[in-house]
Amino acid sequence: MPARARSTLLILSAAIALLVVLSLAARGPHAVTLDDTGPVAGWDAYGGDPGGTRYSPLTQITRENVRSLEVAWTYRTGDVSDGSIHARKSAFQTTPILFRGTLYLSTAFSRAVALDPETGEEKWTYDPGLDLSVFYAEHLTSRGVTAWADPDAAPDAPCAARIFLPVLDARIVALDAATGRPCADFGENGQVDLKIDVGEIDEGQYVLTSPPVVVDGVLVTGSAIGDNRRVDSERGIVRGYDARTGELRWKWDPIPRTPSADAWSEWTPEAAARTGGGNAWAPLAADPERGLVFVPTGSASPDFYGGERPGSNRHANSVVALRAATGEVVWSFQVVHHDLWDYDVASQPLLADVPVNGRLVPAVIQPTKMGHVFVLHRETGEPLFPVEERPVPASDVPGEHASPTQPFPTHPAPLLPERFTPDSAWGLTPWDRKVCREKLAALRYEGQFTPPSFQGTLIVPSYVGGSNWGSAAYDPRRHLLVLNLNRGASSARLVPRDEWERELRGPHRRDGEYGAQLGTPYGVYREHVLMGPLGVPCTPPPWGVLVAVDMETGEKAWQVPLGTIRDAAPLPLPIRLGVPNMGGPLVTASGLVFIAAALDNYLRAFDIETGEELWKGRLPAGGQATPMTYRLRPDGKQYVVIAAGGHGALLNDLGDHVIAFALKTRER
Repeated sequence: MPARARSTLLILSAAIALLVVLSLAARGPHAVTLDDTGPVAGWDAYGGDPGGTRYSPLTQITRENVRSLEVAWTYRTGDVSDGSIHARKSAFQTTPILFRGTLYLSTAFSRAVALDPETGEEKWTYDPGLDLSVFYAEHLTSRGVTAWADPDAAPDAPCAARIFLPVLDARIVALDAATGRPCADFGENGQVDLKIDVGEIDEGQYVLTSPPVVVDGVLVTGSAIGDNRRVDSERGIVRGYDARTGELRWKWDPIPRTPSADAWSEWTPEAAARTGGGNAWAPLAADPERGLVFVPTGSASPDFYGGERPGSNRHANSVVALRAATGEVVWSFQVVHHDLWDYDVASQPLLADVPVNGRLVPAVIQPTKMGHVFVLHRETGEPLFPVEERPVPASDVPGEHASPTQPFPTHPAPLLPERFTPDSAWGLTPWDRKVCREKLAALRYEGQFTPPSFQGTLIVPSYVGGSNWGSAAYDPRRHLLVLNLNRGASSARLVPRDEWERELRGPHRRDGEYGAQLGTPYGVYREHVLMGPLGVPCTPPPWGVLVAVDMETGEKAWQVPLGTIRDAAPLPLPIRLGVPNMGGPLVTASGLVFIAAALDNYLRAFDIETGEELWKGRLPAGGQATPMTYRLRPDGKQYVVIAAGGHGALLNDLGDHVIAFALKTRER
């Protein structure tokens, strides 16, 4: 960081020293007597349940006693990478699951681990042999595992209960839940390889980061694909496998390849044949009762130029309901037409019953990177509240035909600012604010969905903004939707092919990210977050927020900044500016929201009705994961567990810790 930045932060630190002392002088936690009454509940899926509500009925930890939480146990996986030995840094994003009395998780190196949920003691581990020398499209990461019990198997038979492990190199391994040994009757020696019939694969660019789902014996999975390399990148096929044998039951490609495919009429034959991507890299959701799987899809390739894929590109950038047994499309709703901004549907769809005109209706709630939240009927995909097609700016790039309109939800209204001007630029000093203002003024910007351009385009909300893979949580009693959002700006500039090599190799190469977009006339240069010369965003804080939305009225119930710059600055400044975040929330029946996600190393608890921060527990590394909670028996403790390992892209503290918190108790 420049010397000027260090001086500025030192001044700020001195200015708030008294506030720091007062905040650290708060009363420490007191021991409490546990109540033996109350529910017992687990967390048997990545999102808490197949529909991803991230809601727990547990009530032992309350708004009154949450300040008595303390570390109950810690487990170290040993899997962490700072990039000095292995090809990529690690990003420990897993959410453990509790299945039949055992805690299961995946590590940053795609190993599976089984733990005693009350002590953290290791029961078994399994290593799939991931090649750590490969430069993967994603950081070294895995978001979790999936559990399934075969209803037709004898309870004590080998692999009667299975743990499905997604491996970063695009494999799924079936493991015996009791022993951790591969299930030999699944696929080939216990695994299936997804790298089949997806086109030419660039090493490390076709991967698997999110856990699959199982519905009525069918294992359904998506994939993750490296962005902006070429038009004909790997295909984003979603597959359904027999959960017992690993036999492929069906496959569905979001991009139609034959005239008989759904949506063929909305693509040109040339684009349908060549275009890759459209993949589902975020976690899927499932409704076992209806036999449906809900698939969040990303952009067709590449992200920032669509001249080779004219039209709306239906099924890309969509939430799609598939029949789990067959892969048949039941319905599809597109949240962005003809994506030019990397606005993947990055969040797990959330299945809940929401109030509509005084009655509860089965819904899919789909948060997005744009801060839009679409509420759709679960059986038909029809919006439960009005969605307006509004005019948006046209492209000025030859060959590009941007969609003239985009869908905007009205209930709830967009949760992020949708307009930004150079006069809104922010900085710690007048000097860096001036630099930011000039930087923003040089970019094309005519409001949200301004297409990429040769001069460079301001993208607000950022393509790392809004809701990401952490998704949202839903309280079915209060009808509150809780989600963490990034607030910031990105930029994208198209580079004509005849200038590409000169810029890429020349002295004027910049520090952002370059994407070749081979097969198009243009490469792309982009900046994920527009930063000023002092290393802080050019957009005003808060840069990260936690929001609760009343789904009955569609209004924000509250919004608070999420996180501080304590662990992201050279001096420990606990200024509650709200910072970039990755991870998600969980909510409990007792009225608590637990979330880490922010750049500082804390797990926090908020009052779900007011947004007041009630407690925070220090973590040994960044908490870029979603917490989970469980209670095993009526006389037992409620635990809140989170992976604390940081995220290589956020430049925060890396680690390999799994931390369990519980109430400090006293003898009765």
